[in-house]
Amino acid sequence: MKKKMHLETQLVTAGREKRYTQGAVNAVIQRASSLVFDSVKDKKFATANRAKGELFYGRRGTLTHFSFQKAMTDLEGGAGCSLYPCGAAAVTNAILAFVSGGDHILMTGAAYEPTQDFCNKILSKFNVSTTYYDPMIGAGIAGLIQPNTRVVFLESPGSITMEVQDVPGMIKAIRAVNPEIVIMLDNTWAAGVLFRALDYGVDISIQAGTKYTIGHSDGMLGTAVANERCWDRLRENSYLMGQTLDADTAYMAARGLRTLGVRLKQHEESSIAIARWLSAHPLVERVNHPALAECPGHPFFERDFSGSSGLFSFVLKNRLSDEQLAGYLDNFTLFHMAYSWGGFESLILANQPEELNEIRPAGKVDFTGTLVRVHIGLENVEELIADLEAGFARIA
Repeated sequence: MKKKMHLETQLVTAGREKRYTQGAVNAVIQRASSLVFDSVKDKKFATANRAKGELFYGRRGTLTHFSFQKAMTDLEGGAGCSLYPCGAAAVTNAILAFVSGGDHILMTGAAYEPTQDFCNKILSKFNVSTTYYDPMIGAGIAGLIQPNTRVVFLESPGSITMEVQDVPGMIKAIRAVNPEIVIMLDNTWAAGVLFRALDYGVDISIQAGTKYTIGHSDGMLGTAVANERCWDRLRENSYLMGQTLDADTAYMAARGLRTLGVRLKQHEESSIAIARWLSAHPLVERVNHPALAECPGHPFFERDFSGSSGLFSFVLKNRLSDEQLAGYLDNFTLFHMAYSWGGFESLILANQPEELNEIRPAGKVDFTGTLVRVHIGLENVEELIADLEAGFARIA
């Protein structure tokens, strides 16, 4: 029996079969729309095997795509991986593949805001209803399942407020009511490798590969790795919806995997150090870092995750005025304001509690101070702390 590789080795070797590398270290960059057949026999063979990694047409993929898809499939333990031009496309197309008019889905109330907007503004037009649930509901999710529930969507940790869900407990409860329900998880925070979602019974693990997979804030990518029972449908529905990715981004993503292990270790080490410093700061009410005991769902993190990444949030004891908040955010040296995260650089954004309550249809926030979300990059920890301390001095 072949010995299972450690993650660090897998990240370096996955998807680097000679067919994809053509003798180089990395997979080739094969840009193509039309792929030429030498004979009718070859064309028929490619057509019959177009879903099995045979070169058929550019929208199905090239060797560059196949290499990256193979790597992601192996890393997450699935049957196949679909690629998308961004994380939101991965979320929306995964859901669309498994719902029809009149169906119902359950969506975590701490979901990424564009995921909620898709449910509220797009799915509703097609008579697909959404019920939002408190992310900490646990096995109580079973009580929300309706006869027409087709999808349950998880996100752990939750967007901005970082709740870690009891994924195994929820899955057990869902399967007891209806084993046919498709369970999806936005697994971006864990980069798909710190939490092996499919090993716990999730059907489809979704990522915004824009974040940690690419890792340098210079490409957009979505991935969805499915298990055996969902793979064919996910793949074909995504293909019919025209979902595709350019070869250069697929190459960048595969290259990002090779350093993902060491990057995540540094993100983890630095973020935990800063989170612990913040938890002792007199202006901070609470730190929402899954690795800290005060974070909602921390015991589930301890049980299920193999490590943490660099994204977390903290809540100030006071709600800052608009003027205070602008003075706080506008004057950092190393922390920059930007959407997204997962790159080598440190980022910062803030939300007022009333703003968060507007995007929390279930599981309202339990604090009154301003929330600050940070992504801890690869800079020196002491210098990042000094930058944050200077920020506190501006609002003290």
